[in-house]
Amino acid sequence: MLKKEARLITGGLSAPSKMPGPAFNLPAAACITGAKLVKIPGSVCHGCYALKGRYRFRNVKEALARRLAGLTHPEWIPAMVVLIDNTPWFRWHDSGDLQSVQHLINIFEVCKLTPSTMHWLPTREAKFLPLSTDSIPKNLIIRLSGHKIDKPAAGFWPWTSTVVTDGKSCPAKEQGNECKDCRACWTRDVPNIAYGLH
Repeated sequence: MLKKEARLITGGLSAPSKMPGPAFNLPAAACITGAKLVKIPGSVCHGCYALKGRYRFRNVKEALARRLAGLTHPEWIPAMVVLIDNTPWFRWHDSGDLQSVQHLINIFEVCKLTPSTMHWLPTREAKFLPLSTDSIPKNLIIRLSGHKIDKPAAGFWPWTSTVVTDGKSCPAKEQGNECKDCRACWTRDVPNIAYGLH
């Protein structure tokens, strides 16, 4: 499969300037849990960055919609493998989130077929997570995102992220809003990443 065909099937990848590699994003409006949290002051999703700024541009909205529609394409898995193609670092959902258990299973397959890539998947959709972490490909870390600002991480999942007003561990804000050399989000040895409120 050529990359041109893979882009047509999947809607293509995004290129967040902060990240050390490409990403795959979906419309934030399609988030299941996030669509509820965005209405709640004090939640991490209230004032969601992916519902404003450049995400409101017509071309960006169209690209996000194509990616959402492509999730059910029968060739989505091999098409994603073609696009990722030995990329060292990959992020799932710099906007948007898991849509179903099948969506997560498909991501697992993509990870298995791209063993030289380290994948990071942040999610709020705890209901889609496997009962055991043993089924997760070794080159994928799933970080369960906290719902409320300044609240502790979920205790039932080994890898999490939180948003805090003080005591952050993510260095991006001091690095021009870029990861630079930091790969903590992709590292299973780091149980929780605390992002500064922005």
